[in-house]
Amino acid sequence: MAVAKKSMKGQFLLDNGKLQGSFFHRTVILICQHDDEEGAFGLVLNRSTTNKVGEALVANLPEKLKEEPLYLGGPVQPQALSYLVSDTYLPQANVMPNLSLGHSLESLMELGDSFSATQKVRVFAGYAGWSPGQLEEEMKRETWLVHPASLDLVYHPNADELWQLILKAKGWNDKLISDMPEDLSWN
Repeated sequence: MAVAKKSMKGQFLLDNGKLQGSFFHRTVILICQHDDEEGAFGLVLNRSTTNKVGEALVANLPEKLKEEPLYLGGPVQPQALSYLVSDTYLPQANVMPNLSLGHSLESLMELGDSFSATQKVRVFAGYAGWSPGQLEEEMKRETWLVHPASLDLVYHPNADELWQLILKAKGWNDKLISDMPEDLSWN
């Protein structure tokens, strides 16, 4: 009897200090989809760009969305649009409770036109992807640390500090990783 693999959907993956020199160095990735047939899809939460969403998308976006910062979701298809939306109550949430992933520009525009004081949106260019079994192999090689995702961390106001913030909260061993210099030759 085959043992079902546990989905990592709704979890954070963090560089455990072994990804120096790669795109994923010091990243926090939210796993948005994960299954045996499709593999895994995630968004890097702590790679903001210098662009606003309105500068990157040629569309008649609501002002609210035009001024939002654009994030680099990963190295795969940097022209691809993805967004995360949360609200107090999202009955159709598809990532974790009250958090959904979308890819449609039309749906993003509809979100911008709707009003909710509690709604949060974050827009990404590109994504991180793994073919079936690839993420599991990387986990066996201890490439990543896993941490439970929360809405507070997904929308943390200082996204660039998220990697160190989470590692310091995990405990002394992971705090040591977060305190490593950006370039090991500085040590």
